[in-house]
Amino acid sequence: MANPRPTSPLPGGSGLQRADLPIAPHLQIWRWTVTMATSILQRATGIAMYGGTILLSLWLASAAWSDGAYNAVQGFMGSWFGMLILFGYTWAISFHMLNGIKYLAADSGAGLEKAAMNRNAWLVFIGSAVLTVLIWAGVFLTKGAGS
Repeated sequence: MANPRPTSPLPGGSGLQRADLPIAPHLQIWRWTVTMATSILQRATGIAMYGGTILLSLWLASAAWSDGAYNAVQGFMGSWFGMLILFGYTWAISFHMLNGIKYLAADSGAGLEKAAMNRNAWLVFIGSAVLTVLIWAGVFLTKGAGS
């Protein structure tokens, strides 16, 4: 059976042919792991934080524009949908921070064993959920304290 992969030489004069290189496995072949999920979510939460920061900037700018603009943004953020977005933003920041700390520790050479990596990935998921709930509990418990 003929090899359907191209056999042209690679640039740089290494002598290797394209057919000599391994084929990356397709997503359907990979078995999902918790460390893979944290890696993908690190990127996704980074993107989500851009969106949340735009909303935060809009809220601050609306306070400078007018009372009407501020009340409109504040009304949206106080709705169930706005609160859901803010809850997700809080989780994204918490996850990204804790996972970043995990990456910094791994960069130092600590916790590179497979069991430690899996444990630390689960700790990031659990820790980000707990931190988000604690932040929101603190907000709701102190919401009327300033008035």
